[in-house]
Amino acid sequence: METPYFVIDQNKLADNLQELQEALAATFAKSIIGYSFKTNSVPWILDFMKCAGCYAEVVSDDEYQLAQKCGYAPDKIIYNGPAKSEATFADALAQGAIINLETHRELRWLEKYAMTGTKVGLRIQIDVETFCPGETAMGELGGRFGFQLAELPEILQQLQRLGVKLAGLHVHTSSRTRSLKVYQVLARESVAIIQQYQLNLDYLDIGGGFFGGDRAIPSFFDYMTVIRQQLQQLVNFTDLTLIVEPGASLIATPVSYVTSVIDVKRTPRQIYVTTDGTRLHLDHLFVKTSYQYQIRGQSAEDVVPQQIIAGFTCIENDHLFILKNAPLLKENQQIIYEKVGSYTMCFNPLFIKYFPAVYVKNDEGMKLVRRRWTVEDYVRGAK
Repeated sequence: METPYFVIDQNKLADNLQELQEALAATFAKSIIGYSFKTNSVPWILDFMKCAGCYAEVVSDDEYQLAQKCGYAPDKIIYNGPAKSEATFADALAQGAIINLETHRELRWLEKYAMTGTKVGLRIQIDVETFCPGETAMGELGGRFGFQLAELPEILQQLQRLGVKLAGLHVHTSSRTRSLKVYQVLARESVAIIQQYQLNLDYLDIGGGFFGGDRAIPSFFDYMTVIRQQLQQLVNFTDLTLIVEPGASLIATPVSYVTSVIDVKRTPRQIYVTTDGTRLHLDHLFVKTSYQYQIRGQSAEDVVPQQIIAGFTCIENDHLFILKNAPLLKENQQIIYEKVGSYTMCFNPLFIKYFPAVYVKNDEGMKLVRRRWTVEDYVRGAK
């Protein structure tokens, strides 16, 4: 097969999902897994998740329409985020999707489109940084998503006036550490809000951001246990549905990126090994510091102190990693980057070369699920 390409290990993906399903079944009477489209939206993956009973967790009008195109039932779509369009908001409301309000304009849209029996959720910002210093994504700057708790009384009044039921709270917070304490705080503060305002909710959406796959620690069961310990204080705990929105914890570990060496060049300062892969396919912001990888094929016999493994692009610093004290690589050897399924394929830029192929590996062999893009695919959108 022509490199570079991505490989999805179906068995590993199924194992990750099963581990999460078992953890939820052991801790909650009712639960929903909403797969995060933004993490990796290759249609094969979306179909796999749908067939496994997952909901679609989408955060834009494009993703909402993609979920419809992929056959997700309207009531199996969770619509989050500030990038909703008015048209898809109205459609989701009419079709019975789970909508978690995020912006003030959505409250204005609700005035226009609410009907008898309309239900919505509300994203509330919980100041996790206060309880877990240094653990949240934005630190002391604070997050920008969700309504402030001080706004809740006014919003509740608006919903009551419209005859709209507040069905749930959405409290996802991005964290650096993914620690159990973060989820303990989210669940604990959610309980406090529910009790203070005497909310009768159908669900609590705790969001995603978990570790997962390859026997991760904390495990899915550890997370769900910590969340349960807090939520079981609620009077209607057994009737409450927990929604989780995993992305990376399911899809990161089953995916690999396969590249080949196309040139080895000695300069006065370095040895550069150029591959047909690129850092842009794995780390378009150039922030990663290391990769898990393996090298296949016969290297040269001489060991060299350092080789810079580089990509094919014309970006001078398209460097993936430095190989130290190893045999000199040769043309056609393969370098396989592992555990790269999260925020990679969806971030691939159309720069110099177009999207690489994607294969699924299972017990029956390898199956192409997205062919490599060609010039014809690129120009089709301009016609």
